[in-house]
Amino acid sequence: MKTYADLIDQSFEFPSSEFSVNKKKELHFHGVNLMEIVKKYGTPLKLSYLPKIATNIQYARSIFESAIKKHKYKGSYTYCYCTKSSHFQFVIEEALLNNAHIETSSAYDIPIIQHLYRKKRIDKTLIIICNGFKRPKYVENIIGLINDGFENCIPVLDNLNELDNYVANIDKNFQIGIRVASDEEPNFAFYTSRLGFRYHSIIDYYKEKIQPNEKIKLKLLHFFINTGIKDSAYYWSELSRFVHIYCDLKKHCPELDTIDIGGGFPIKNKLNFEFDYAYMADQIIENIKWICEKNNTPTPHIITEFGSYTVGESGATIYSVLDQKLQNDKELWYMMDGSFITHMPDVWGLNQKYILLPLNLWDNVYHRVNIGGLTCDSMDYYDSEAHIAEVFLPKYGDKQTLYFGFFNTGAYQEALGGYGGIQHCLIPAPKHVIIKKDENGNFVSELFAEEQKSEDMLKILGYT
Repeated sequence: MKTYADLIDQSFEFPSSEFSVNKKKELHFHGVNLMEIVKKYGTPLKLSYLPKIATNIQYARSIFESAIKKHKYKGSYTYCYCTKSSHFQFVIEEALLNNAHIETSSAYDIPIIQHLYRKKRIDKTLIIICNGFKRPKYVENIIGLINDGFENCIPVLDNLNELDNYVANIDKNFQIGIRVASDEEPNFAFYTSRLGFRYHSIIDYYKEKIQPNEKIKLKLLHFFINTGIKDSAYYWSELSRFVHIYCDLKKHCPELDTIDIGGGFPIKNKLNFEFDYAYMADQIIENIKWICEKNNTPTPHIITEFGSYTVGESGATIYSVLDQKLQNDKELWYMMDGSFITHMPDVWGLNQKYILLPLNLWDNVYHRVNIGGLTCDSMDYYDSEAHIAEVFLPKYGDKQTLYFGFFNTGAYQEALGGYGGIQHCLIPAPKHVIIKKDENGNFVSELFAEEQKSEDMLKILGYT
């Protein structure tokens, strides 16, 4: 039986831009020696590698701008970051440093915007796309932003009654958007999205509610595809329908000049991941231009809302193996020092796959394993049955500790897991470490948060 290093070399093109292994057979993630991080901070451990956020934003902007230039497209491109993917300050500020704008989805996004303004991280020209079905507090906060001079704060109407609150309480001219209800994938439980306006109601609504009011400027149309951007008949069909309604509405609403394409680029979830980002950007621009020209309609400015793509590939979750158990004489379990349900809930809830690699022992022989979490829940596991591809990891001896990581876990997991709150079986939130580069290009790590303490949980639960 060959070593784990042999297995990876034979199966994938390795090393890659993200991963390499040094002479000690220790894994590097974007050039960072992860064993050195583990020795310093221990496990379980969350990592955020901030330079990857900048890289992805700059790359997406470059391919869209290249496509615009290639096709002589008369419209601009704007990159928005979806805050719901990760609300951490260091994530949002890194996105802002790379000239990203912001998309919000909740009332409590707005205090973040206000904090960033007070700290002079943004000014009042920042584009703020306010999406979602809005509770009264969310509407109230949006009104407050606009009245305070945030000139590019754009509430995107999700239902027929939302506009009335803005008209009654905003004391100046303001911009709005309208979300179009897209059709869901054919295998979805229902046909049309619960969010947004029906296609056939938009023009009548504009004529009745928006056009007569000189305070309101309909700036953009927004749609969201849950699958994200994919080279599929479903995606191109929905994009085409959306651009056609833009063309139809533009004939009645000359001030409409922007479309907001929700649903972002995919992120890498396996070593042999393939996706032609540049081709997709090119095709999006080409398709929009073609449809607009066929309808004698000016091409719109384009906004994309990228959440997972922005932050997902910056994250990693690191564990050690506590023990191994052989069940039924054939099922080998590696028991880790954490939980999928609490630390990576998409594994448990959506059977999400992530890149899985050991940090050490690459020279050891390998075998097939199941990985078990610490909770008492039978679904707290990661193996071939739930995740299609078989899981192989190095064998380890009595005096060895195997460390391994799940990579590209930077989007949604903390929010879905209830970071800093009460977790299943009172599993604590792990340490969280941020990795940056200093002014000389050297890697610098800092502890963002310690492992959650029992005192924190007792307070939440009412024991103190």
